Amino acid sequence: MAKGYWIARIDVTDPEGYQEYVAANAAAFSKFGARFVIRGGRFEAPEGTPRARNVVLEFKDYDTAVACYHSPEYMHAKSKRDGRSTGDVIIIEGYDGPQP
Repeated sequence: MAKGYWIARIDVTDPEGYQEYVAANAAAFSKFGARFVIRGGRFEAPEGTPRARNVVLEFKDYDTAVACYHSPEYMHAKSKRDGRSTGDVIIIEGYDGPQP
């Protein structure tokens, strides 16, 4: 079964306040077995419009990734991010098929 992922590209506008979100999101991520694949770090953006912070979270499957986002635990955390950052979050199913 293919894993599920969150891909988040964020510009933090209130770094101090954003830390409240970082502290609060641990409850949801732990409950749903999320694993950070990418959490910041160096990057290059040869195409498109970059954002300052990039995060990829891995879940056991797509349905779990969706459930985590819509959970009360994550909605609580997200309320601490709202107004302190702008960005894009997508939830996507991984690929389990043949490779070149």
